[in-house]
Amino acid sequence: MTRPLPPAAVAVLACPVCGAALHEQPAGLGCADGHAFDRARQGHVTLLPAGGSPHAGDSAAMVADRAEFLAAGHYAGITAALARAALDGPPVRTLLDAGGGTGAHLAGVLERAPGAVGVVLDASRYAARRAARAHPQAMAVVADSWSRWPVRDAAVDRVLVVFAPRNGAETARVLRPGGRLVVVTPAAEHLASLVGPLGLLTVDPAKADRLAAALEPHLAPVAAVRHREELLLDHAAVRTLVGMGPHARHLAVGELAARVAALPEPVRVPVAVDVTSWTAVGPPAHDEGPASMAGPSS
Repeated sequence: MTRPLPPAAVAVLACPVCGAALHEQPAGLGCADGHAFDRARQGHVTLLPAGGSPHAGDSAAMVADRAEFLAAGHYAGITAALARAALDGPPVRTLLDAGGGTGAHLAGVLERAPGAVGVVLDASRYAARRAARAHPQAMAVVADSWSRWPVRDAAVDRVLVVFAPRNGAETARVLRPGGRLVVVTPAAEHLASLVGPLGLLTVDPAKADRLAAALEPHLAPVAAVRHREELLLDHAAVRTLVGMGPHARHLAVGELAARVAALPEPVRVPVAVDVTSWTAVGPPAHDEGPASMAGPSS
């Protein structure tokens, strides 16, 4: 049996067809104009724009690896750093995790913010199934990060983005006055001990500049902190770490297994991320409904 949806979380959502406020119905969510969206038996709701989305999100295998790796607590330090940045300042009541995957990071923030509610947006239905069960005060929505979000104007206190794409225009639109975007991005030395031996993708040295270029038309930076630690991982944990990210799309299973087997055990793996906070520039855009679609940030 699926748990009830948090009313304060439903209240931030908007119909992807007409932009009207959504309310809970026996079968899911609906708006005053009669558009209805069934809630899946796993607990999530799909709120994609008309015509769906070209982005399928992470596969079932990638999501399973992510769930296993995060459940083991390996990225608990990242979650803690995210929570400190997100909860800095006045009490936070509503959080939106854009590209939030399984909802593990959002759940960690909500554990530190009694009374707050959260919404996970993710393109992957496999991720949404898990995110729907991540925390009693959270709900999961299948949505396209590059389209207009099914979220009302000026509705949330915090937007969180952890290792996911950033849509600056939509973030600025949905933030309340004084609200913040909190972004976690990998630094150059993140997972450095695995990059060479396993042939992983490297972090673009210009990533920070590209982040700023994507966000600064819509948001201004207000704070930045570095999080650095070292993990000791066995070979099984290394395999799930690789499998849960974009590296999984570039390595054959057999080749990855052979390379991991050649590593020492345990493996010392550096975790290096930057946590930056941003606030909207100027008043939020006027909500003209789904017809005024926001384009992707570059």
